[in-house]
Amino acid sequence: MTILDGKALAAKIKEQTLETTKALAAEGKRQPCLAVVLVGEDPASQIYVRNKHNDCITTGIKSLMHTLPADTQEEELLALIDRLNGDDGVDGILVQLPLPKHLNEQRVTERISALKDVDAFSAYNVGLITLGRGGFKPCTPAGIMRLLEEYGIDPKGKECVVVGRSNIVGKPMALLLLAAGGTVTVCHTKTADLAFHTRRADIIVAAAGKADLINGDMVKEGAVIVDVGMNRKDGKLCGDVDFESCAPKASYITPVPGGVGPMTRAMLLDNTLTAYRLSSEK
Repeated sequence: MTILDGKALAAKIKEQTLETTKALAAEGKRQPCLAVVLVGEDPASQIYVRNKHNDCITTGIKSLMHTLPADTQEEELLALIDRLNGDDGVDGILVQLPLPKHLNEQRVTERISALKDVDAFSAYNVGLITLGRGGFKPCTPAGIMRLLEEYGIDPKGKECVVVGRSNIVGKPMALLLLAAGGTVTVCHTKTADLAFHTRRADIIVAAAGKADLINGDMVKEGAVIVDVGMNRKDGKLCGDVDFESCAPKASYITPVPGGVGPMTRAMLLDNTLTAYRLSSEK
């Protein structure tokens, strides 16, 4: 069994990002720039945003932080997004989710220019993924694909089971595996016999948000297991996969933490560089 070390690969991607930004500076070009908007004081969101800010600073990407109070009105938030859309010095825009309940997340995310949508949440970028026409890829699924590539795991011809159907992970994950030649089944917490599907999977991506949903009896020998889950159990962080029972049967498996999480943040940097290149080509 081999650990899919997302932390190590993310560090490698950060080094490559820093080399790129240093080369741009040496050529007299401006810094790539990511604008992050945080509304309210959700503790988890504050941690995520702080980590993203630190990632930018350490890799030579300019980080613009916009922190708004929880009672910010939607018109005010949309006006800020419009200003960032029109700012040629801003390459990527990220509005941290979840938003306070009085704000419409779909309306807000759709307001971000498709060319600056580094989270790839907009209908336009999701459509490009569906059609296999490039564009930005959501950070978590893109990070998983990069992790598989790093370890020489090719989805082509393999049975791939995605457990979870969210717009952020499950659905785009299925599309990326399909584009890579995998035979993809999408399951979720309402699937009648989840084990029937997971037992025949060569690659399992667990992204349902339910602790220990998948155990060792539900996977076959030699399966590749990618755990996207971030749950709390007895005060400790755990995934959707029961690591102790699944690891002995897996050929490759991600830990929680240290697997998918660092890759998600690394791919945000990658998408910001892509947005910078798109901006430079205009």
